[in-house]
Amino acid sequence: MRIAVAGATGNIGALTVAALERGGQDVVRISRSLGVDLSTGGGLDRALDGVDAVIDATSAPATGHAETVAYFGTATRNLLAAGERAGVRHHVLLSIVGVDRVEGTAHYAGKREQERLVAAGPLPWTIVPATEFHDFAAMVASWTERDGVATIAPLLVQPIAPQDVADVLAEIAVGEPQGRYADVAGPEPQDLVDMARRTNDARGHTVKLVPTWSGIFDSSMAGTVRLPGEGARITPTTFDEWLAGQRQGHTPNGALAEPRPASN
Repeated sequence: MRIAVAGATGNIGALTVAALERGGQDVVRISRSLGVDLSTGGGLDRALDGVDAVIDATSAPATGHAETVAYFGTATRNLLAAGERAGVRHHVLLSIVGVDRVEGTAHYAGKREQERLVAAGPLPWTIVPATEFHDFAAMVASWTERDGVATIAPLLVQPIAPQDVADVLAEIAVGEPQGRYADVAGPEPQDLVDMARRTNDARGHTVKLVPTWSGIFDSSMAGTVRLPGEGARITPTTFDEWLAGQRQGHTPNGALAEPRPASN
């Protein structure tokens, strides 16, 4: 199959490209740095010529709430319209578990807009909601770190390895559209504060963590809100396995989890 990956130079996009190529697929990389601009639609018709399926693994720049929603909305509309012109048979969107359950950040609002447009759009589709990635906790702590102290919400999450996400996306893209796919998550629930502490320790980074609900993640996300729903697809790579790679100085199963939420 000929499969296009939007956001191909990003963390998940690059891993997905590699997974598709290992499976023998013909991959088209879509990225602004490669001459295709989703914000304007420039280069999209050429890029999608002869494409059977599209995987949207794009992110958004860190801006305000309205700007993030507008960015995701414009990019998604352009991608869907170009896909319709090209006769694309399957549009696969990577989303986030639970974005419909809490208001969350500007990034969550943008993902909700993407989901809405894809579900109402002209192409057969599959939306793949995934949980937070393994390095998400340390990244969240880094946003607030000042003078060796960082605040972080005591979220309960069930993190997933980026490589596992990429493998699922590659598998789904070569199949038939499935509508809203089951939640995709890693094998074990984790506390975000403990994850950040252990990741920083493994990386040799000293920082005092202060748990609080006063940041971008408030108490509406407490409890099981961020966990996958019933019937979730559980992927194999554990947080401990990923953490072992951090101690060895490399990052198996991918790197960054999600972009910095635009509201922070």
